[in-house]
Amino acid sequence: MIFVTRKTHFNAAHRLHNPNKSDQWNEDTYGKCNHPNWHGHNYVLEVTVAGEPDPETGYLIDLGDLKQIIKDKIHDPCDHKNLNLDVPFLAGIIPTSENLVRAFYDQLREEVEAASSKGAKLWSVKLYETERNIAEYCPYLGV
Repeated sequence: MIFVTRKTHFNAAHRLHNPNKSDQWNEDTYGKCNHPNWHGHNYVLEVTVAGEPDPETGYLIDLGDLKQIIKDKIHDPCDHKNLNLDVPFLAGIIPTSENLVRAFYDQLREEVEAASSKGAKLWSVKLYETERNIAEYCPYLGV
């Protein structure tokens, strides 16, 4: 199996806050990430497609197509935005890295797989919130 990954970055603000819990619970659970006036990150996103290349083109997916899909589905809606308030597909989601990678995967899957060679899958989405805090969603590992 071949894996192809495209990396991009975007900047966004968010607040970790569960509206169903008390202010004290949120402060105790999320600490500085619960600041009522938000905080931001310089996110790095990696999108990986897996499968066998098309025998005619040699591509698993045209990286230009993958770049455009990521731009349209994730980068443009999220870049320089408040993830809690400005991104419709994130409405109602506590924007932890864990929740974001799953939401980003769901946002990308259909279009990425349609643009890929026959049988190729969107394998994983990895999000670097910082260089030390990383979340990855890969539904094919069965974990």
